[in-house]
Amino acid sequence: MPAPEAPARAIWGTEMRMETQPGDFGPPRDEREMSAVADIMMQSYAMSPADGAAWMQRTTRSDLRLLREGGEVAASLVLIRMGQWYGGRSVPVIGVGGVGVSPVHRGRGTATRLMQHLLREARATGAPLSVLYPATQPLYRRVGYEHAGTRQEIRLQVPSLDFSERTLSLRPIREADTAAIVLSYQRHARHRPGWLDRGDFSWGRVRNMRGEVAQGYLVEGSAGVEGYVYVIRRALKDFKQELFLTDVVAHTPAAARRILSFLGDHRSLATEAFWYGGVDDPLLLLLREQTYSVKLYMHWMVRVLDVASALGARGWADGLAGALHLEVEDDLFPENQGRFVLEVSEGQARVRRGGEGHLRLHARELAPLYTGHLSAQALRAMGALEGDDASVRAADSLFAGPPPSLRDMF
Repeated sequence: MPAPEAPARAIWGTEMRMETQPGDFGPPRDEREMSAVADIMMQSYAMSPADGAAWMQRTTRSDLRLLREGGEVAASLVLIRMGQWYGGRSVPVIGVGGVGVSPVHRGRGTATRLMQHLLREARATGAPLSVLYPATQPLYRRVGYEHAGTRQEIRLQVPSLDFSERTLSLRPIREADTAAIVLSYQRHARHRPGWLDRGDFSWGRVRNMRGEVAQGYLVEGSAGVEGYVYVIRRALKDFKQELFLTDVVAHTPAAARRILSFLGDHRSLATEAFWYGGVDDPLLLLLREQTYSVKLYMHWMVRVLDVASALGARGWADGLAGALHLEVEDDLFPENQGRFVLEVSEGQARVRRGGEGHLRLHARELAPLYTGHLSAQALRAMGALEGDDASVRAADSLFAGPPPSLRDMF
């Protein structure tokens, strides 16, 4: 698996550590604590013992973090080192999943303390962002997360597909194709704000979704790889089935038509094909009629850990130039407090302290502005941002782009 692009590569080469109260927070120390984590997960997510054991087997011990209170494991989570694409560049992020609190430790602020510890550790590594899917929003807003994009479920009626593209070859993916598949995905994802710069964890779920093995198919032309699709076939009643596309990429119109033809070839038994992505999924443009639905699955949330590093790490549109004077408030990280000047030119950003502070907002509200999920105008209308008209227009120009989305769940 290729290493994430800079600046992610330099950061993930370091081991995550945290200077805090000794013994309170960190990875599991022994099997007793691993067992306590399994119990927390089963009780938090209504897992069966078998599902809890399978979850623990999929989780690397070094990625687990525990909060201990009164000599007991009170709460746990999983951190996932990865990147997200913004402006064509991979920004290092800490993904957070599996947040759970022991039932006897709930209602005491335990989850808030757990997340505060995790965020301090994440920032100490140099990661500028953290991302998660919220089971509940108030907790994560308390520690500085906010809506930053969506994951949409796209469902397509297979019998409606009348494509017959056969000029490109389509064959099963082989192990030798792994590097080409990764490069194909990165080529596609870098233009999709919010999409993951995948590591082993995320690629593993593309190929094997919680025990369901996906069959992969590669689309090739004279110039090489033009697309691919991974499919899980799920049985329905009366011998029917649905097709779950864990990943689908097409770089050319012919590749898109070849993939749609392949899906249509399942029409005798398959009723629907579905996958996850954004509201602007390009495959839908080729369909004759609106024989599909796009439905919100969930908003994901981002926490800006380091204002200056986050602004400097992402890419910016070529030919765009401008400056923005920010004043940021942050209850958890004093280092983010105060004024910053963002200067953008030729796809690069320079960030320095100082300036006039024309645009005033909390680090929480910087997240949807940063990703392009909400405009400065919309944030100001909701009272989440203060600023003069010229600064709001400048922010909307600098951060404009396709709607941020995520295909992967973690």
